[in-house]
Amino acid sequence: MQRIFRLVTKVAATDSTVLILGESGTGKELVARALHLQSRRAAGPFVPVNVGAIPETLIESELFGYVRGAFSGAVGERRGLIEEADHGTLFLDEIGEMSVTVQVKLLRTLESNEVRRLGDNSTRLVDVRVVAATNRDLHADVAQGRFREDLFYRLNVVQIELPPLRARREDIGLLASYFLDRDSARAGRPGLEFSPEAQALLERYDYPGNVRELENAVEHAVAITEERRSCRRICRRP
Repeated sequence: MQRIFRLVTKVAATDSTVLILGESGTGKELVARALHLQSRRAAGPFVPVNVGAIPETLIESELFGYVRGAFSGAVGERRGLIEEADHGTLFLDEIGEMSVTVQVKLLRTLESNEVRRLGDNSTRLVDVRVVAATNRDLHADVAQGRFREDLFYRLNVVQIELPPLRARREDIGLLASYFLDRDSARAGRPGLEFSPEAQALLERYDYPGNVRELENAVEHAVAITEERRSCRRICRRP
């Protein structure tokens, strides 16, 4: 993780596109935000987009915007999320879920710094740094024709791979203590501590949901504990 932090600091000073790889819950958006906050674009917007959460029929208009009459129901003009990120950072999470049609338009934007809204005949210049993330094997998707090879190489200028939490167990105690301090303060119950049994349970679990699962487990413990000073139970044993 120290190597990753050093890489983030070094890359943040550039405008290179970054591809963040890692299992769900490993903190890919946190790394993207760190890249933004340490960059010359820190005063600009950080626009996160969960590509997998937007229906395929809407992703193009969400990203690129549209003009009046572009489609049924387009009664006005709207800027897309790419334009919203002008002079800032656009974070495209779950990029592997993007349709091939939208991939073509995104590649053109990355290469020309131009955006064409749906139904518009003109283009608009944008100054956007793109950071993408995925938990998919994009090499396999490229080989199977689900992801464009040219877009993959355009996004993969700098690659940052986040290890799963089970591969860095020395971080578990530090992260759990941070989440406990934060959540107990929010709940108005400062000073809560883990019992030795709870600490041991935390450190030997494999966390298929990674950091997000650990964070939720600690929040659960703070919410249900009846002890004044000790979180004795974290969650039900798997």
